[in-house]
Amino acid sequence: MNLRTLTPLLVSLLTGAPAVALAQSAQKPATQAPSTVQGVAPLPGQPNLLASGVPEIPPELRRRVLQYLEARSANLMDVSQDGKQVLLSTRFADTNQLHVVEQPLGARSQLTFTPEPINTARFHPNDPNTLFFLQDVGGGEFFQVFRLDRRNGRSELLTDGKSRHEVLSLSDDGKWLAYGGTGRNGKDTDVYVAPTDNPKQARRLTEAEGTWYPGEFSRDGSKLLVTQFRAADDADLHVVDVKTGERRQLTPKEGKGSINGAVLTPDGKSVYVVTDRYSDFSELYKLELDKAPSTSAPPSLTKSLRWNVEGIALSQDGKTLAVDVNEDGYSRLYLLDTKRGTLSPVEVPRGVMANFVFPQGRSDVLAYAISTSKSPADVYLLDLRTKKSTRWTRSEVGGLDTDTFVEPELVHYKSTDNVQVPAFLYMPRERKGKVPVVVIFHGGPEGQSRPYLSTFTQYLAVELGMAVLVPNVRGSDGYGKAFRAMDDGVKREQSLADIGATLDYIASRPELDASRVGVDGGSYGGYMVLATAAFFPERIRAAVDVVGISSLPTFLQNTQAYRRDLRRAEYGDERDPEVRKVQERISPLNSVERIKAALFVQQGANDPRVPQSEAEQIVKAVRARGADVWYLLALDEGHGFGKKANKDTITMATFLFLEKHLGAPAGTPGGSGK
Repeated sequence: MNLRTLTPLLVSLLTGAPAVALAQSAQKPATQAPSTVQGVAPLPGQPNLLASGVPEIPPELRRRVLQYLEARSANLMDVSQDGKQVLLSTRFADTNQLHVVEQPLGARSQLTFTPEPINTARFHPNDPNTLFFLQDVGGGEFFQVFRLDRRNGRSELLTDGKSRHEVLSLSDDGKWLAYGGTGRNGKDTDVYVAPTDNPKQARRLTEAEGTWYPGEFSRDGSKLLVTQFRAADDADLHVVDVKTGERRQLTPKEGKGSINGAVLTPDGKSVYVVTDRYSDFSELYKLELDKAPSTSAPPSLTKSLRWNVEGIALSQDGKTLAVDVNEDGYSRLYLLDTKRGTLSPVEVPRGVMANFVFPQGRSDVLAYAISTSKSPADVYLLDLRTKKSTRWTRSEVGGLDTDTFVEPELVHYKSTDNVQVPAFLYMPRERKGKVPVVVIFHGGPEGQSRPYLSTFTQYLAVELGMAVLVPNVRGSDGYGKAFRAMDDGVKREQSLADIGATLDYIASRPELDASRVGVDGGSYGGYMVLATAAFFPERIRAAVDVVGISSLPTFLQNTQAYRRDLRRAEYGDERDPEVRKVQERISPLNSVERIKAALFVQQGANDPRVPQSEAEQIVKAVRARGADVWYLLALDEGHGFGKKANKDTITMATFLFLEKHLGAPAGTPGGSGK
């Protein structure tokens, strides 16, 4: 039996979920061929990976890469009410599963054992033996809500098995569970609430067009904060009465801005909110509920900080607010004394904070997870009295000596329109002459490349001797809303100039070989990869497109209905003839005759964001010109690769591809100069 057919059945056996219902969200009709690309065939021993044009991985490469593929991280999900148990998502086998740690550097006790990854989970506030978590099938992102009873190890499906659900919120008193779901019409995301003692009896708390997410409950569970999300730069905050459903908007109806965090004060009369509505950067404000909405800007509590506030957490007693600030890509943690309004920085490892949370029954300790350029995400507990952190997890990196890893250099270079592009440059320690360069574009487009550990990047720098340049082109988050908006709609055409500026920067550095440049990126980063190949064809040799967009109009037409309007807000509406004209002009598919670089396309068959058709149309178009293209299709993955066996093979194939095309200067043995 094909593993693709087994997956829903295994989920059913291991979680108690109805296999048929779960299968509906992940599988194509049985009569539909898995690919329209000729020559695709399963890899030996991996029937869920279809390949075309991809050579066999040499054993020596497999041996070199093996340790880098064994790195794992400890992703903080939650902390128990008494602060004595930390809930993690981490991988010891094929996928991320839930684990609990009960003391500093203690054993990670595995709680779930399913073939599909779990990356969102919460403790029941009053009962740490009960957990709620989200899980999908095959990467399709049609997440379902489950309840796990740690006493017997069994999980129960709480939702319909076919709609898409996201975000979990639990009231402090443990009575209410909230989440977002598309059950009403498959397109709009409503907020659902359910009593935790009977969670299958959920009811819609909001019922409106668009995307609505639950936030934090008030301490007494009577109110729920709800975010109405239209785009990264356009969201509103509401407060809803849990019993009656009465909803009141707290942010002004005029203008727009982001919502990056919100929490009610213990008395339920005020809300701390993070927004860029009143400034170029996301700042922290306090709104009085009985005076909201107000058209006048409230005083900023983080005015002294130039950078974006990314998240907040409030202690149980309401006296301390933890504030995470993104300073040029690096996380800085501050503690706000809510009575005095004073901010105090806290020393944490220099890296990127992934999550942080106060235990619901304590105010003296904060749990946080952070990754650095040399270490995976690990969990620490900060004692607010001493300001000292205690490490609770130490994640493995395949036994590698992380002292050999490369720290990035933060650089900036000029593009058109006086735009300064920030980037992280990883240089190999040992080099003779000029070194090849791999440029990695992030997705989003409103994402941000940051200095957390990437064993992919470290392998390129340490083992292959390649430089890695990771830019944040205009449109990236983290540098103010004006910078983020520079690529919206038809302005995306101007953003392509940042590709040229990146290549110019490489040429300006004498230690970098501008004749040996490759590009890599996923999702929108995949679009940037294809755009580089199509619009700067003479300047790169190799392009790795991971779940990328090849045509903006067809992407918008075929992405899942629940997210189409959200993407139109970013890319422009393809139904507008003038907008579509620009989209067609900057779509790589329409300039495929210009592509000269070697191309490697990677795709998940269940991708709800960038559908498989985006990958296959560019593969077929390039091959129609007689050019060679490597193509890998994962039948049990979606927007990226979450299963270790798949990810390992795809990563090794990528290293093989880049080494083949960038590994030696043109004209030398093994070189691939044109």
